[in-house]
Amino acid sequence: MSEMKNIPMVALKEMTMLPGMLVNFDVSRQKSIKAIEAAMRDEQKIFIATQKDPAKEQPAMADLYEYGLVAEIKQIVKLQKNVVRVLVIGQVRARLVSFELEEPYVLAKVSVESKSEKEQVEDISLEAMLREIKDMALGYCKLNDKIGKSVSDRIEQIDELEDMIYHVANSLPFRNRTKLQLLATKELDKQAQLLMDELEKEIDIFHIRQDLQIKVKERIDKNQREYVLKEQLKLIREELGEEDEDSEIMEFQRQVESLEASEEVKEKLKKEIKHLNKLSPTSSESAVTRGYIETLLALPWDKTSEDNNDLDNAAKILAEDHYGLEKVKERILEFLAVRNLTAKGDSPILCLVGPPGTGKTSIARSVAKALNKKYERISLGGVHDEAEIRGHRKTYVGAMPGRIVNALKNAGVKNPLLLLDEIDKVSRDYKGDTFSALLEVCDSEQNCKFRDHYVELPVDLSQVLFIATANSLETIPRPLLDRMEIIELSSYLETEKLHIAKDHLLEKQIQKHGLKKKQLTITDAAMSRIIRYYTKEAGVRGCERQIAKVCRKAAKEIYEDEKKTIKITKTNLEEYLGKEKYRDHLKNDSDEVGVVRGLAWTSVGGVTLEVEVNVMPGKGQLKLTGQLGDVMKESAYAALSYVRSQSKQYKIEKDFFAEHDIHIHIPEGAVPKDGPSAGITMTTALLSAVTGIKVRANLSMTGEVTLRGRVLPIGGLKEKLLAAKNAKIDTVCVPKKNENDVLQVPDEVTDGMNIIYVSEMSQVLKAALIKE
Repeated sequence: MSEMKNIPMVALKEMTMLPGMLVNFDVSRQKSIKAIEAAMRDEQKIFIATQKDPAKEQPAMADLYEYGLVAEIKQIVKLQKNVVRVLVIGQVRARLVSFELEEPYVLAKVSVESKSEKEQVEDISLEAMLREIKDMALGYCKLNDKIGKSVSDRIEQIDELEDMIYHVANSLPFRNRTKLQLLATKELDKQAQLLMDELEKEIDIFHIRQDLQIKVKERIDKNQREYVLKEQLKLIREELGEEDEDSEIMEFQRQVESLEASEEVKEKLKKEIKHLNKLSPTSSESAVTRGYIETLLALPWDKTSEDNNDLDNAAKILAEDHYGLEKVKERILEFLAVRNLTAKGDSPILCLVGPPGTGKTSIARSVAKALNKKYERISLGGVHDEAEIRGHRKTYVGAMPGRIVNALKNAGVKNPLLLLDEIDKVSRDYKGDTFSALLEVCDSEQNCKFRDHYVELPVDLSQVLFIATANSLETIPRPLLDRMEIIELSSYLETEKLHIAKDHLLEKQIQKHGLKKKQLTITDAAMSRIIRYYTKEAGVRGCERQIAKVCRKAAKEIYEDEKKTIKITKTNLEEYLGKEKYRDHLKNDSDEVGVVRGLAWTSVGGVTLEVEVNVMPGKGQLKLTGQLGDVMKESAYAALSYVRSQSKQYKIEKDFFAEHDIHIHIPEGAVPKDGPSAGITMTTALLSAVTGIKVRANLSMTGEVTLRGRVLPIGGLKEKLLAAKNAKIDTVCVPKKNENDVLQVPDEVTDGMNIIYVSEMSQVLKAALIKE
């Protein structure tokens, strides 16, 4: 028979209780705490259910298992943070019929079964089951040392099957699922059978675990035994003077015998191999020594490749790969000629310096191709650790050779071409001075015995052809700079860019985008517009990106619209590249007072720079704007001093500078400007503003001025003259000491241009000012 009762309910998340089980558990949910308090006020009885999903904070009827337990509360202890610890003892199983929220706790309606319902099996069967469970449980207790003697003693004393089932299930480590199945099973014989099945499973699992532990121990013992036998066998072979023909040691020794290296290197390798032979194969030192031996064997100690010394072939390859760059090509051919005559010759350290995109890296590849040399690129940009160049000492964990030795190892020969790319972007930190490490690499007197910390043997770099690249020489220390031969790559002229784009870039991008040569053509006029109005750079990298953009759009049209050919002209160029990005800075339309056009060098080539001067009543202050650097500020003060010294000649009033403020401004104020070439420009603009004399609009100038009016030479003349030509300026004042530099500028730049050589400021003023 069963009895219906209404009892306060508590839902446990990850625990199932059985009758006879005494257990502590903590309660933190307010509804559960209130349910326990309500039970204490009544009969101290509470219904304990188990949640299906422990994550649910407010479980519904469907979230609870059907069968639970009616338990009696024995003790309550209040802990911190609103937590209550409850001691209960399980009494009788019950089925959850329904529950309702009786504020502030849950009241469950349960069906409590009487004990008489389970006594439906014959006594003899009950006795057999009791004995079988007792024997299995005692057997499991003997196997598992973690179960205390008190559990087995209690099992010996129990004579009731139901008590035995619940005691064994409570005492032995069964899963919650098994306990829930026992609660849900009404018949005593089925409960007993379920428990026996689970006991048999646990005993089998325990035996399997024991077997696995034995096998693992046997395997470890076997490995240890094999290691001892190998050591004994090694000792016996050493006594007999024999070696295994197929062993790693013998393979290393064979490689040493066939290695093209000096006796010093071979002796070092033999010593390391002998040391490796004595080490345990499983030791960490063995792995370090093995890696060191493999690195030494992989290095090309005396292995060289045959160079192609044909000057005509080299000249042909350089001409095919690069347009212009005559100085660079000439220097490479000179180097080849010297090598051919001397049959040896020290390899020079060439340093190609120029703006981005001018072809420095591709020149190195072409040189390697012309000389038939192995080519390796070492990127030095951002390298700040000296060990990156010299390597780490092999005693450190994770030690490895430096980049120079690694490049030699990859090349496979001792006479490759190594490109030291972006040498000006090397940095220093607390780990060492990387520039100082490069001194030994770049010094032909020292690099014949280059010392890498990992290799620990002198490495010959004298036959390596080093080529370095840099955007600027300013960050390279003087000692390192002295060890390299500097070859400057200046900005490309517009005509040079046109030839490069037509002969190299267009064909390269057409192939890269899956097009055929006949499918896309770009006229010279369109290409010139791309160069002039869509890019602003010294090299051709931006131009190549614009050509790639045209190729992409052309490929899309050919694929989607099935066009056979596309021709890009200056009229339809905007359809592919959009509106023009840059405009020409043309000369002023008319002569003006206080406005002079100067010339400046930038990383993207030459530009024209306007200097504006205004004079206004004031207190004799000089104001400078336009983001001028320190050098240009000093030029402005020197210009003012010179103009004041010429007051008498130009009939400037004595109190003029005390009663007027002067403002010098260079437009495009967001762009920083500095450099020693704006002195004569500022002086001319200042004198024009003070005297009211106009300056010629068709004239520009470059040069530095002293306090006494002498004109000093400047650099970057080719780029500056090109900027003047693009601005349609036909007269340029250039320092007299730069006359030789002008002679080296291509004729296509200077044609139609009147170049006035000046050595004194008076000559500049004579050419620039318009006297009425």
